Amino acid sequence: MNNLQDKPVWGIWLRILSGLMFAGMLVCIKAVSDAVPVGQSVFFRSLFALLPIVIFLMIRREFPKALATRRPMGHLLRSGLGAAAMFFSFSAVAFLPVAEATLLVQLAPIFMAIGGVLLLGERFSFYRAGAIVLALAGMAVLVVPNLNAESGDGRLMGYVLGTVGALLTAGALLTVRRISRTETAGSIAFYFILVSSLAGLATLPLGWASLSPTELGLLVLSGLFGGAGHIAMTLAFRYAEVSRLAPFEYVALVWPIIADWALFGIPVSSSFLLALPLMVSGVGLAALEGRRFKRPLRQ
Repeated sequence: MNNLQDKPVWGIWLRILSGLMFAGMLVCIKAVSDAVPVGQSVFFRSLFALLPIVIFLMIRREFPKALATRRPMGHLLRSGLGAAAMFFSFSAVAFLPVAEATLLVQLAPIFMAIGGVLLLGERFSFYRAGAIVLALAGMAVLVVPNLNAESGDGRLMGYVLGTVGALLTAGALLTVRRISRTETAGSIAFYFILVSSLAGLATLPLGWASLSPTELGLLVLSGLFGGAGHIAMTLAFRYAEVSRLAPFEYVALVWPIIADWALFGIPVSSSFLLALPLMVSGVGLAALEGRRFKRPLRQ
């Protein structure tokens, strides 16, 4: 396709919308994290995400023909990386405030810049070097104050899980960018949800919790938010370059901060406030670099 980047404004708004949807999803997952195993949350979140995806395809009159694919291995790679990222991200949000877990997910553009060098043969420029340094500085500011935390706190484990989740998310998004040239947005989201559902279901022998009506409702809602968010995100990457979208992803941090304070009674930490501008600046440099060296992504 030659018109993937013809509508950058649409891409920006869709990425902002997807950030809001994903924030709602994480709020629901955190609300049940003390009672529901991660694998069970992944299964219900994925299962009920199918509803908005199927509705989306039906509105576009693409169901089921849009599920046909010429790149099954690309879907398998994207779906496997995305499912693994979901497990790690859901595990992280059980240990961390929603805002901090979301901030760690936003490291994905930095990892994408590194992946462009290692996997796509792109130049290791001043912009990428600066982005990596700022991201590492932000991580240090966020993590170092908690190095002396009590062993039972779990916060450091949350940082590790969240960082690995961001790395896996970056791999998934790089794959989305590749396969979206030939695959539909609906098919990309559908196969990701299918693989994630199967991965979550595979944890059933490990033991699932009996759900209360409130917990079931929150899990269903997390799936609806997640499905809508993935459709919006996939479309965003079809309409706009990664470099244009990266800075706007941080708009999504407003909603988790509000949720932590209003729903969970968690104030914003000083380390988060110090880490935020460093990581935002890092992503800003990555975005500038992306605009300057766009050609490899179009090959």
